[in-house]
Amino acid sequence: MPQLDTSTWFIIITTTLPTLYLITQLKLLNMYYHQPPRQKNFYKQTPNNHWQLKWTKIYLPYSQLQ
Repeated sequence: MPQLDTSTWFIIITTTLPTLYLITQLKLLNMYYHQPPRQKNFYKQTPNNHWQLKWTKIYLPYSQLQ
């Protein structure tokens, strides 16, 4: 039974690890991530919708008493 030649394993493993790292970095570089808004007072804007400026009543349906 022939013996397995492991003399090149070290070179193969040491070259594949940086290569895999480089490939993942290049893949992540091309991904688009959501950027936070640049406006400082983003949450203090006044809404343009008139329904948000006043209270509205919500009427529930009548319960049927039988």
